[in-house]
Amino acid sequence: MREVLLAQQENDEDRILNLSLRPERLTDFVGQPELAENLTVAIRAAQKRAEPLEHLLLSGPQGLGKTTLAHIIANEMGTKFTATSGPAIERAGDLIGILTNLGEGDVLFIDEIHRLSKVVEEFLYPAMEQFQIDFVIDKGPYAKTIKFNLKRFTLIGATTRSGFLTAPLRARFGLAYHLNFYELADLVRILQRSAGLLSVRLDAAGAQEIARRSRGTPRVANRLLRRVRDYAEVKHDGAVTAEVASAALDAQGIDRLGLDPVDRRVLKVILDQYAGGPVGIEALAATLNEEPDTLVDVVEPYLLKAGLLRRTPRGREASRQAAEHLGLAPKTLL
Repeated sequence: MREVLLAQQENDEDRILNLSLRPERLTDFVGQPELAENLTVAIRAAQKRAEPLEHLLLSGPQGLGKTTLAHIIANEMGTKFTATSGPAIERAGDLIGILTNLGEGDVLFIDEIHRLSKVVEEFLYPAMEQFQIDFVIDKGPYAKTIKFNLKRFTLIGATTRSGFLTAPLRARFGLAYHLNFYELADLVRILQRSAGLLSVRLDAAGAQEIARRSRGTPRVANRLLRRVRDYAEVKHDGAVTAEVASAALDAQGIDRLGLDPVDRRVLKVILDQYAGGPVGIEALAATLNEEPDTLVDVVEPYLLKAGLLRRTPRGREASRQAAEHLGLAPKTLL
């Protein structure tokens, strides 16, 4: 649902621009101050010892900068960056070529690492601990084990659902950090930096208006900035003020809390069809004709953070604030 909407909104030019807006150094990274400080210390210590950085696990909702931080770490360490994802590695053999081509200190980034298959995950353990892999060829009495020695590398895993990681895999990461939603002031700084790179005339009030509707997420903020830029260039003189930003985002269906049509539909279904809840995620997904994982990974995090939704042992419940925001009569609500 949301993936289709975002795919329609982001063309190839937007994706290239999104890459160009990524900071390349920790000093340019805005937000997550404690994480950035801890990473700076870890990187400097590793460089001082002439060692690769310890394996690192980054968790948190989508769009908060996990991939950006992985790129920054590779840049700071002066090593090569290789990226893949959990679903893309179907067999252990798929991982061999990647691992054997890594140089000393190189960064291997695995997005959605919680979706690795059990076989691949167990194959990864000795690679992370001993920088070796054992590959079995042939079968039965002719089976042979070939041992590959790997260069010392840094594995950076990213996940939106850290609870799905197995304990043995989690234990093999020396560093683990969780990324939180961004404060309004940090989003304003990100928007001002991006506006400078995109040559957008963005005033302070316009940046505040876009930041308020950005769901606490830099990726969303940059996407909305591009949409507002287009609106300002066509409907106005190109300058982005609070009034222009508000009109542009209203036209995109992004309301004052940053909710889009998908968010409002989820809340409306809970309020109208389930009297505010509780409702199980499977029943909610079936009503919306959507996958449960999409609701859990993409829709729910911000609704929970904004206080519009609550998870309980009995299911999801909409809050009184959600009813008031949508202009619906509250029923049995929190």
